[in-house]
Amino acid sequence: MKKLRLALLGLLLLPLVAASQALAQDVTLRYLCYGDANECEVSRDLLDQFESKNPGIKVVVDKVGYTVIREQLETRLEAGEGPDMARVTNLGGLNKYYLDLTPYVDANYWESNFATTLPWMRAGSSDKGIYGWLTQLTVTGPYVNKTMFDQTGVAMPAEGATWDDWAKAVSEVQEKLDLYAGMVMDRSGHRLAGPAMSMGAKYFDSSGNPAVIDDGFKSMVQRMVQWHEDGLMPDDVWPAASGAKWKNGGDMFINEDVVFHMSGSWMLAKYGSSIGDKFEWVVIPQPCGPGGCTGMPGGAAMVGFKHTKHPEEVGKVMAFMASEPVIRDYYQQTLQIPAHKGLAEKGLNYGDDVLPSVNAGLQMFTNNFQKIIPTAHALQGYSKGFAIYNSTVNFVSQIITGDLTEDEAYQKIEEEIAAALKE
Repeated sequence: MKKLRLALLGLLLLPLVAASQALAQDVTLRYLCYGDANECEVSRDLLDQFESKNPGIKVVVDKVGYTVIREQLETRLEAGEGPDMARVTNLGGLNKYYLDLTPYVDANYWESNFATTLPWMRAGSSDKGIYGWLTQLTVTGPYVNKTMFDQTGVAMPAEGATWDDWAKAVSEVQEKLDLYAGMVMDRSGHRLAGPAMSMGAKYFDSSGNPAVIDDGFKSMVQRMVQWHEDGLMPDDVWPAASGAKWKNGGDMFINEDVVFHMSGSWMLAKYGSSIGDKFEWVVIPQPCGPGGCTGMPGGAAMVGFKHTKHPEEVGKVMAFMASEPVIRDYYQQTLQIPAHKGLAEKGLNYGDDVLPSVNAGLQMFTNNFQKIIPTAHALQGYSKGFAIYNSTVNFVSQIITGDLTEDEAYQKIEEEIAAALKE
């Protein structure tokens, strides 16, 4: 009888044991996400699909401002307190924190479709790890308020026009419409790099070491200083912040305070939704200079971190998000240039409700991507790239404000980059 009672008790406890085991196996992952437009919301919808197929894994999307990613994430990673995954832009600079996904994903699929951008997240040519996929392949370049050109009768410079040609034309529009400013550039060393390279800046020496200060770089900086002195560029962006603080000039473009916004492809969705039919805007071919007609490539990537307690589950999330059907949905819904070779060859359908200006902008940025010079790709993949971006935006701003002479600022740029290389 005693054995029978024990057997019955065991049968009664089995569901409780099974339930506790299932509960113990449940995993919660945290994804730190910033968005230029709807990237985090689209990710949430797709991760809902992942959770329905993987009921033991829950992914929490923590949406934050870009400054959190740019200024706070690395501090958290250093302390071992970061999320399991994040959407990052300092692709090479955060490499030492990344989880190598190779054991958890189909490496052949990733190498075949992401070969161009995987090196951006690696530590160097000897590093063959797979660390993440690009949620956003970006190209820097200018947006222009075409309506303002039409209203004033000023001819828009044609493809192949120089930065000086555009400055002259925009200045005419600004004067005729009595605008607050004519051109605005995001306060960012990354945004400055494309125009500087167009003016001949090399950024590296023949051995591949940083060598930012040369005649081409100085040529672009001198133009930036002059454009601020002339009132062509506003004091609200580059002179209005300190250090390496990033500032976006998009609101000035939306509010029709400027004619020309030097930014990048990530603004397409925001401009499509915020401007609507308020005025006609276009993405133009890259302005040119002695060094070419180049912008900067770039982007944001979804990466995993090695401190996670659940590397296999992170790998499952990454494999799902980067799978062709899912990443197609992501790129189409977020209006991104595809960073997936197969999808780039097949083309994407952004939908009939996408504004013609956005569709045209996507095509222009895709065309501009083909013209990016090798130096720009090298800088984008450079592990200390943010040291270059941060030092240049900081000290060029101080030239503009008059706090430093050119020579003083150039010396400080070189010193700051040298110090970063020693870390």
